[in-house]
Amino acid sequence: MTVQRTVYASPVEAIAALIRSLVAYEQRYQMSSADFYARYQGGDMGDSADFVEWAGDYQHYLQLKEEVEQKLVATGG
Repeated sequence: MTVQRTVYASPVEAIAALIRSLVAYEQRYQMSSADFYARYQGGDMGDSADFVEWAGDYQHYLQLKEEVEQKLVATGG
């Protein structure tokens, strides 16, 4: 399996790309990413390639979101 890495100019661009990916999974599997992730962590979703990627994208989204929120608080935004 080849891992492809994309570099974004800003965290906002990265979040936007992740949201597009998450929305595609949500539409395909008819559940929110938060619900999926809770079920995935509970061992209820299996480990198909789609689910592993979805979980990874959701984790990355949460990390970037937290990072951006912290920067906004620090700058008074």
